[in-house]
Amino acid sequence: MTTPQRTALPDSVRTNGATPNPWWANAVVYQIYPRSFQDSNNDGMGDLKGITSRLDYLAGLGVDVLWLSPVFKSPQDDNGYDIADYQDIDPMFGTLADMDELLAEAHKRGLKVIMDLVVNHTSDEHAWFQASRDKNDPHADWYIWRPAREGHEPGTPGAEPNRWGSYFGGSAWQYDERRGEYFLHQYSKKQPDLNWENPDVRHAVYAMMNWWMDRGIDGFRMDVITQISKTYDANGKLPGEDGSLIEDYPVGEEGYSSPFPWCSDGPRVDEYLQEMRREVFAGRDGFITVGEAPGIDAARNSVITNPANGELDMLFVFTHMDFDCDGTKWNPVPFKLTALKQTLGDQQRAVHEAGWTSLFDSNHDQPRPASRWGDESPRSAKAIGLMLHMHRGTPYIYQGEELGMTNAHFTRLDQYRDLETLNAYRQRVEEAQVQTAESIMDAFAKRSRDNARTPMQWDDSAYAGFMDADAAVGPWISVNPNHDAINAAAEVNDPDSVYAFYQRLIALRHENPVVAAGDWELVDADSEQVYAFTRTLGGERLLVMVNMTAAETAVPAESAALLPADPTADAVVIDTYDAPAGDGYDVSHAVASLKAGTLAPWEGIVVRI
Repeated sequence: MTTPQRTALPDSVRTNGATPNPWWANAVVYQIYPRSFQDSNNDGMGDLKGITSRLDYLAGLGVDVLWLSPVFKSPQDDNGYDIADYQDIDPMFGTLADMDELLAEAHKRGLKVIMDLVVNHTSDEHAWFQASRDKNDPHADWYIWRPAREGHEPGTPGAEPNRWGSYFGGSAWQYDERRGEYFLHQYSKKQPDLNWENPDVRHAVYAMMNWWMDRGIDGFRMDVITQISKTYDANGKLPGEDGSLIEDYPVGEEGYSSPFPWCSDGPRVDEYLQEMRREVFAGRDGFITVGEAPGIDAARNSVITNPANGELDMLFVFTHMDFDCDGTKWNPVPFKLTALKQTLGDQQRAVHEAGWTSLFDSNHDQPRPASRWGDESPRSAKAIGLMLHMHRGTPYIYQGEELGMTNAHFTRLDQYRDLETLNAYRQRVEEAQVQTAESIMDAFAKRSRDNARTPMQWDDSAYAGFMDADAAVGPWISVNPNHDAINAAAEVNDPDSVYAFYQRLIALRHENPVVAAGDWELVDADSEQVYAFTRTLGGERLLVMVNMTAAETAVPAESAALLPADPTADAVVIDTYDAPAGDGYDVSHAVASLKAGTLAPWEGIVVRI
């Protein structure tokens, strides 16, 4: 156990298929974006000492595991996801001693800590890459280098080895004058992809991971880990290269083809992950491994997370993050509840027999769910939280989600700091001219990663308690103006707050095996208003109904047929309209709703049936 609140699941309860059940099967993970969490020295950047100062808050929330976005030494081109030294802390965040202190203090409180591992790519300032620029160096083959296309002047347009575009805009190839060749970068040009075909690369990565595990961390969240294996032809050429036996896909509207089909879930992903498990985690206990999984669908998730296959404990699958856009995230489309049900349902059904699911609706790369799927009210934040947390799997809470934090509502380009966002404006508006400035600014307001990166809202002071109100400099990115109404100080001691509701959701998972591991079955699949499903374990069965709209709606027919004839307070497990009463909650609103056969706006009810 990692917290005194959480009880161990008996082995009679099936979780991911392992025996004994893994400790994390009824745990909850909290993601921290360090630069935006807490600034301890008033330099405008969050830091490790700031995180340590807030551990009591996190322990009070009830979470079990803290996931830190990267704090390694980095030029910060992509906010730390461009690592220059895997075995040192960036001075922006502190020192290795500060990291050791954070680990010790977290462990004292029963909290585990996992680090964000970025090994699909490094920074171009990493010593490995700098050495790789010399063709005669032992590191020469540690990255994916290619000569200019035959018949073209190196470094000029059209000389790139193929037509792949970067996910951050522009070509996925960058010419290096020192080496006289191009290197592949799926993301920023300062994030060259490692060559995982080279066993020396893999073993250097494993050695580094073991160094951190020996230092006391409790596992890793692995960034875009399913992109480490690329597709090559029989001669080692990438699709679309001169002489390649594999034809690339056509270019898109921005003038580039996509590396995604060829660099996501490649042919050696399983092999590499199995090797990592053996080399780093064999013989260790108490750890957790989580992979960010571009290109992975629900079926593949069930393979990679099946403990019999010895790969990863769980994955972030993004099918439910992609259904409300058309082709690109910069073309958002209206929310459709049946589409969300389909994607989450696929994830649930795929791991019915073995494997596990990560439950998330936000992170540092996604907009705030209260803005994306809700109406930014506390009621909608509770409804979305209830809907997600009552699924089977491991919930991930992104910092501020437990407060109902919203999108930033920026209106000017100069308010944004995110590399992806700024590059998208240049590529789509100024260069390719496939989108107007007005339409992409609207898309940024809905989808930019910076929506999740504004400072944590601790109180209603000038900088939201992220740093001192009289600090000489401000935060690295603007504080959301609504911090005067949405903040931890106002919510922690309010039993009717979003924070208190999340405490209850976490406690339910800790205390009740049916919430953590019970079978899941969709109900009323066609309803565009109500998300309903059952959870069943042994003789216990729960019906979850969540009105995902701001209008009163009737309980759909299938759900209505499952309800007890005369619902009583004893049958209600939790409700988004519960009213604080003494040491507990008054559920009379839920009972009245059940008897009337209606759900109030954003009302979610869990009832025993």
